[in-house]
Amino acid sequence: MNATEIATVLVVEDAPSEMKLMRHYLQSEGFSVIGAMTGKEGLDKAIAQKPDVIVTDVVMPGGISGFELCRKLKHNPKTKEVPVVICSSKGQTIDRMWGMRQGAKAYLTKPYTRDQLIDAIRDVLT
Repeated sequence: MNATEIATVLVVEDAPSEMKLMRHYLQSEGFSVIGAMTGKEGLDKAIAQKPDVIVTDVVMPGGISGFELCRKLKHNPKTKEVPVVICSSKGQTIDRMWGMRQGAKAYLTKPYTRDQLIDAIRDVLT
């Protein structure tokens, strides 16, 4: 991606307030945002809409956790190259290690700052 292109970010987050906050942060930085409330919806939208980066929570309803979503994305030829940023309240070292082993390129712990989110996304896009 070059600097003039608008990157599309798929945010997979089940908490409406958290989704609204992320959407606000990302759109104010010029990113295009697609939202999904469950891991299944996130997987479907990732395959159909091919975002430039995916930000996912870990603990979500619907049977697919963020870890499992990451694993499924990395095993799908259509989405395996899309960088994944995990953004979770699960902040222990083991959670972070497990997330990276599932294929995540970055791991943010909630609460995060606007700058931490934007920097993580920019880092995985370059």
